[in-house]
Amino acid sequence: MSESREHITYEDAGVDTAEGGRAVDAIKQMVAETARPEVIGGIGGFGGLFSAAAFKEMDDPVLISGTDGVGTKLVLAQLLDRHETVGQDLVAMCVNDILASGAEPLFFLDYIAIGHIEAERMAKIVKGVADGCKLAGCALVGGEMAEHPGVMRADDYDLAGFAVGVVDRPRMLDPQNVRPGDVILGLPSSGIHSNGYSLVRKVVGVDGIEPGTPEAAAKRAELEQPLEELGGASLADALLAPTRIYVKPVLEVLRGEAGSRVHAIAHITGGGITENLNRALASDVDAVVERTTSPEGFAMGWDVPPVISYIARAAGLSADEACKTFNMGVGLCVICAPEDEAAVRAAFEAQGEHPFRVGTCVSGSGEVTYSDER
Repeated sequence: MSESREHITYEDAGVDTAEGGRAVDAIKQMVAETARPEVIGGIGGFGGLFSAAAFKEMDDPVLISGTDGVGTKLVLAQLLDRHETVGQDLVAMCVNDILASGAEPLFFLDYIAIGHIEAERMAKIVKGVADGCKLAGCALVGGEMAEHPGVMRADDYDLAGFAVGVVDRPRMLDPQNVRPGDVILGLPSSGIHSNGYSLVRKVVGVDGIEPGTPEAAAKRAELEQPLEELGGASLADALLAPTRIYVKPVLEVLRGEAGSRVHAIAHITGGGITENLNRALASDVDAVVERTTSPEGFAMGWDVPPVISYIARAAGLSADEACKTFNMGVGLCVICAPEDEAAVRAAFEAQGEHPFRVGTCVSGSGEVTYSDER
């Protein structure tokens, strides 16, 4: 190698540290607005600091952590140039998971990998994260923005999130408390949430389209057209509706008189009802979910969001395939004894929720079954 070397800066290599600094400045206030009293300091250090002094009031504090991403829903966000809500999806996928144990989310961190940092777009993404943290009552104590030139397209990005919560062990929800005869209530989803988008992308025909191209502009115009099947909404709006965050209403119920009557909770996420409700069942209990099938199709025992029905029909999914892919309108399942159903329903209704019957529990082996199969 010659002793004479070309001078190459980090910016020449594709990393814009100045723009990264502007992005950090743009999000500082958003992060500050999520703070809880336990947060020590602000962003900018090597780690997020959070006081555990309040845990002393618990009999046996148990920390519960969760991590997740948004998945290929981001492909649609990038194609449509809508980045304001995917951060809420990120928070929701993590905090709803730890909520299933009865835990209160305490703090959250995010990781954003992006081809090229643009402060304005980064601020939109992080605003969604901050909004999600406020809905969940947890603090955004840190994160990372990593520029990956040469690995990702300039306008491409991926998100990952990490949540930590706490629950007092005597109040922790345990699927082993679920018994035959228990009823399964559902809290409604806002639509597809953040799962099944690899199938969605095939159905709406966005695979292989690069954002910013004429082809992308044409597809965007198509997806933004109102559809009668969606009640006048567009596919763009329906598909990018953010995942609901159930933390505040559920914790209010669990802390109240009806809380001791809740046996278990399931977050209906990737794998749909079939592969998530079973995670809230005792090993000797099956769930029987209300569903009817006919030569004309299938229907659940409750109203399914139009966007889920639209995608399921367009893909030609069977009832089993749909229930193993989408939440079918159920974001969270709550299991309780039949004699406590009215009280639990009333407690959720007092929080502005609209619970509905999803099914019942019977003796079995920890499986999810459907009424039209029995």
